[in-house]
Amino acid sequence: DRKMASEVVPKTTETKPNPDLGKKIYKQYCAHCHGKDGKLGVNGAGDLTASAISEEEVTTRIKKGKGLMTPFEEILSETQIKAVTKYVMEMRTE
Repeated sequence: DRKMASEVVPKTTETKPNPDLGKKIYKQYCAHCHGKDGKLGVNGAGDLTASAISEEEVTTRIKKGKGLMTPFEEILSETQIKAVTKYVMEMRTE
């Protein structure tokens, strides 16, 4: 039973992406396939630390999903999606 993101992390009116918010949402929805560090790769999930797709493509993938990945455009707000995108992009530099 999946909870809406607003039940786990309240929707925000912030327009600037918040990496702490992105991390919280990532842990809730993404880590079970991508792993805590982005490298797990369960169910065909890509290694986020080695991904070469653009930031725009990351956002689209979060919204639309791919393969077994859930599309989150109806689950997360635009600000929450931007926050997760920023968090995922930061994984490449760690």
